[in-house]
Amino acid sequence: MPGRLAVVGGGWAGIATAVRAMRSGHSVTVFETARVLGGRARTDTGAPEGLDNGQHILIGAYSQTLALLTAVGVDHARVFHRMPLSLRFPDGRGLQLRAGTPLVAFARAVFGTGGWNWTDRAALLGGAARWARQSFQCPPDWTVEQLCRGLTPAVKRDLIEPLCVAALNTPANAASGQVFLTVLKDAVFGGRGSSDLLLPRVPLGELLPTPAAAWLAGHGADIRLGLRVKRLDAATDGWLIDGEHFDNVVLSCSLAEAARLVEPSHPAWAAEAQTLRYEPIITVYLRASEVRLPSPIVALVEGPDDPAQFVIDHGAIGAMPGRLAFVVSGAAKWVEAGNEKTAHAVVRQAHRLDPSLGKQPLRIEGVRAERRATFRCVPGLNRPVQSIRRGLVAAGDYVQGPYPATLEGAVRSGESAIELLDIA
Repeated sequence: MPGRLAVVGGGWAGIATAVRAMRSGHSVTVFETARVLGGRARTDTGAPEGLDNGQHILIGAYSQTLALLTAVGVDHARVFHRMPLSLRFPDGRGLQLRAGTPLVAFARAVFGTGGWNWTDRAALLGGAARWARQSFQCPPDWTVEQLCRGLTPAVKRDLIEPLCVAALNTPANAASGQVFLTVLKDAVFGGRGSSDLLLPRVPLGELLPTPAAAWLAGHGADIRLGLRVKRLDAATDGWLIDGEHFDNVVLSCSLAEAARLVEPSHPAWAAEAQTLRYEPIITVYLRASEVRLPSPIVALVEGPDDPAQFVIDHGAIGAMPGRLAFVVSGAAKWVEAGNEKTAHAVVRQAHRLDPSLGKQPLRIEGVRAERRATFRCVPGLNRPVQSIRRGLVAAGDYVQGPYPATLEGAVRSGESAIELLDIA
């Protein structure tokens, strides 16, 4: 039943929750500790040039995220550079899909991949056919490495490992094979355009948080920024947030904050939630006076002294000319090394990437390290359930679901939170 709803946390899960709740007739109050909405996908408003807290990429299969953007008035064509999936390295190796139906596009990409022989291609096509016959299911304790035992070293190096770390932020030897298969099914083998990369042309704040805040305020939502919720208490007819009564509560804050608030009323949920482990992501932003990479996104070879796995050319997507965003996933080693050392290692990697970059100065524009960017997506992971108690549910990319820690996972959890409240 519609009523007075508190949404604690204004990240993408909280935004999705609030928008869905408003459309369902709830009276919504959003509590957000920061001064802006967005959570771990936001623009750093304190930075001189408004750098994002990290490089985020969406894909065409993110149906609920794209629907949310439409709902708050965002024009996809304006805010995204859309392109077929590309995992091409500077030397031309790697998979690049073309437009077309998923199966045809995939087969053409496999046969057109540079640096692979017929054994490589046959192994990948055979593996993909086997996964499809098995309905993209595998034993729950399998890693991606175990899932791909029949593939050749070249295919693992050029496709599986970079795709795994990009999608799950966990190396293939530790990542969940089942979650990886789910991503493959929905993205690479989904509907037309499902595997397309959607690279934001605008800062993340302009992508969703700002238009969503305007939409919510225009529809009567109460948005309270810069306010950390101190207490959550059960009441006979609902819940009290710092003494204020609400009929229902959605905890869309960080997992640590949700566990803190829930612990007095449901310690078992809080204890299980705190068993999750995290993987960091670092984004190093560089500026060059003149730069044009061979593709808007280029895959990189990670090594002991080369941190980044991908680089995005912001000028090539119609964003900031001269800005390069180098993405370091699974970045625990580099977080320990520190931002300065990581940035200089990326500069050296950039000089080796393209001869033209070695002939001009590269300015370090900023380094953004998210220490808890995603949960470590390993086999058999026990993720917290959404329904905690009657009228109290959790939303976030960490709750039980088929996806890894992604924007789509966060948005889906926000949508399902309202569905759970409506049937409670």
